[in-house]
Amino acid sequence: MLTFTLAVLLLFITPGPGVLTTAGFGAAYGFRPSLQYVFGLFLGTNMVMLAVITGFAAVILSIPWLRWVLMAASIAYLLYLAARIAFAGARVGFIAAKAPPGILGGLALQAINPKAYVVNTSLITGFSFAPDNLPFEILSKALIMNAIWIPVHLAWLYAGTVLHELNLSDTAQRRINMAMALAMLSVVALATLTATQS
Repeated sequence: MLTFTLAVLLLFITPGPGVLTTAGFGAAYGFRPSLQYVFGLFLGTNMVMLAVITGFAAVILSIPWLRWVLMAASIAYLLYLAARIAFAGARVGFIAAKAPPGILGGLALQAINPKAYVVNTSLITGFSFAPDNLPFEILSKALIMNAIWIPVHLAWLYAGTVLHELNLSDTAQRRINMAMALAMLSVVALATLTATQS
């Protein structure tokens, strides 16, 4: 169980779409306005976990054309979120927004987030510590994953918020937003590269 817990921690703290958008929206909009988005991510990650546990995710992802559709949707949505972060507070009419996406935005990201499926599949199907009592193992894994997921994402949100609350100049804030968006774009590039190699 200790090995599993360490694996969860390492997988959850590494930058992926969820933590990058969490930090990005924290930096762009602040802590409280971004909480609904993080709550949506939380619901979404548990939805993905349930899909993995029930085998629904394996069935869906075994259909090649559907896997490509989901990957394309994922990339498009990640590009959109990167633009929201990059242009937060900017006067670019078609993209400027006063607040981050809410609960549905977070839920939608996790539903099409490739990392969410890979991480959940790895953790749920691997690191067996109670092979004779599968219900106990699955429930324990779900509780451990959530117990780590929540503080990790709140820490990333807080880290982004610290940048937001420094009252930096508009130029400095814009540069931070752009850096967060570029980090998101690197995730998009990695996701695309991974998809084309599988």
